[in-house]
Amino acid sequence: MTDDVNRTDGDLGPEEARWYVIHTYSGHENKVKNNMESMVKNQDLGDLIFDVQVPMEDYVEEKDGVKKLKERKMFPSYVLVKMIMNDKSWYVVRNTRGVTGFVGPGSKPIPLSDEEVKNLGVSKVQDDTGAYAVGDRVKVLTGPFEDFIGVVESVDAKKQKVTVSISMFGRDTLVELDENQLVKD
Repeated sequence: MTDDVNRTDGDLGPEEARWYVIHTYSGHENKVKNNMESMVKNQDLGDLIFDVQVPMEDYVEEKDGVKKLKERKMFPSYVLVKMIMNDKSWYVVRNTRGVTGFVGPGSKPIPLSDEEVKNLGVSKVQDDTGAYAVGDRVKVLTGPFEDFIGVVESVDAKKQKVTVSISMFGRDTLVELDENQLVKD
């Protein structure tokens, strides 16, 4: 017998995991995310459920002539979960307080395509990994450091985080940012 025949779902890694959309009660997105992350940790399910996200977007709100950068949910009542689908992971997600079900026909969850994941900006598709290297000059696109130029100090491809050295007030400051917040300068 080959190793592939003996593989169980627990032997699969994050590269085999897919993104699924979960419907939640309105306003419970962050509670669902926190509850699910706690369940994954408490039940040692890190080999089945890899990431839980509530996609957010920045927007500018103007009130009394003052502009403020704010954040809002891109898809109210929905949470995205990167997981390996099997009976155990399905049960955990489906029975998380605040979850009303998976998005898909009937009881069959349908994973997002790589194109959909890429368009949502939730996760880099496999081709995009390694977009930054130590020493690269980058520009920050969003967040409190928008338009700052910095130098990449380290890259965590697994978490899709980049540590950037930015000069503020005459001192270099290390800032951890998501890969999708940056562009090469």
